[in-house]
Amino acid sequence: MKRTILLVDDEIQFVDSLAERLELRGFETLVAYGGLSALELFLQHTPSLVVLDLRLPDIDGGEVLKRIKEIAPDVRVIIITGHGSEDDRLACMTCGADGFMRKPLHIKNLVEALLDGDVQ
Repeated sequence: MKRTILLVDDEIQFVDSLAERLELRGFETLVAYGGLSALELFLQHTPSLVVLDLRLPDIDGGEVLKRIKEIAPDVRVIIITGHGSEDDRLACMTCGADGFMRKPLHIKNLVEALLDGDVQ
């Protein structure tokens, strides 16, 4: 059975490329380019994994994380960011994030985190 991952990032080319690379590795992907659309997709499909950018234009990734965890506390969420600080990492982990990765992402590390490990 394929694992469904919701990928959320406002960098369209980045997230589309990430989706393609993960699909080649056997994952099923859903893509959202903002926080509000991510929440809609999450409610419609209930993916088992979420890769969520911290900085989104419409709603902060930290707020999206909180809402996802309220709806489905067991869903694994990995935060990704190009600009996050240590304080951001700590805040996300406190809110239930299962990992925090800085861009540029290495696909091998992301796949490992998605399959079983958490990333700090």
